Amino acid sequence: MGSTIALTLLVLLLLVFLLMAVRVVKQGYVYTIERFGKYTKGAEPGLHIITPFIDRVGHKVNMMEQVLDIPGQEIITKDNAMVGVDAVVFFQVLDAGKAAYEVSGLHNAILALTTTNLRTVMGSMDLDETLSKRDEINARLLSVVDHATSPWGIKITRVEIKDIRPPMDISEAMARQMKAERLKRAEILEAEGDKTSSILRAEGRKQSAILEAEGKREAQFRDAEARERAAEAEARATEMVSNAIASSGNQAINYFVAQEYTKAVAKFAESPNAKTILFPVEATQLIGSLGGIGELVKGTFAEGAGKADTGTAIPEPRERAPVRNPSVPPTRNQG
Repeated sequence: MGSTIALTLLVLLLLVFLLMAVRVVKQGYVYTIERFGKYTKGAEPGLHIITPFIDRVGHKVNMMEQVLDIPGQEIITKDNAMVGVDAVVFFQVLDAGKAAYEVSGLHNAILALTTTNLRTVMGSMDLDETLSKRDEINARLLSVVDHATSPWGIKITRVEIKDIRPPMDISEAMARQMKAERLKRAEILEAEGDKTSSILRAEGRKQSAILEAEGKREAQFRDAEARERAAEAEARATEMVSNAIASSGNQAINYFVAQEYTKAVAKFAESPNAKTILFPVEATQLIGSLGGIGELVKGTFAEGAGKADTGTAIPEPRERAPVRNPSVPPTRNQG
């Protein structure tokens, strides 16, 4: 009976010893093993056997990349503007022993270090720079914080500014400034458009005036040329008439006068309003003389032929009695 109880106690003690000796490390973690309170090694993920009552697990260090939220901070910029800033820090433990034993409270240390450097970096910049140069702020914070935390066996992978909140009055002033700037650009663009439009219209008027002047000059040149040619033709016609008169005498003059008179009478006849044409007595005499035009021409050519054949002069034809116009009653002699 006593031996059974002793055996049972021995088995239970062996089970407890085995349970204390076997340690399973989860993926993404490293356990620090301490022997009599001194760090000896880091247990990687998997199954490990330690010596009970001599070795123990000190810290369970998370080796995955972690995110630390930086609470909102009120920061005074270089130009004495108060802004609120929120940020986040991404870090990863590279050395479990240093992260566990080089610093007490790793998360609080990173939080305090990031907060102080955030105030330092943004406090050295103007408000406009803090709003427009977030990438520069992130890069400077990353460099400073990563260098400061490297002895702790961690790596700062990213530092990001989530939000920058300027005061309400500054936000309203910035909104008015932006509106004024946009109105200024709109007015400048409108003025440039008006300028360009005016220049184009002036150029169009200039080209139009040049073309109009050139057209007038060309028209005047053409008109002068036409008048010159008409004058030349008139001069030649006058010369021919003069030669004809010089060679034929009164017969040529009568011929030309009768020809022009006939043309004038023909124009009267062509008028649609002319129903009745009244001729004066002198006109009827001239019309009667038209009948002898043919004989005048014949006499002229006969005279020229007779002079060419015999050299003797042909007597001038006698005057014809004026032909009375039937539509005009004869005049009576009252004496």
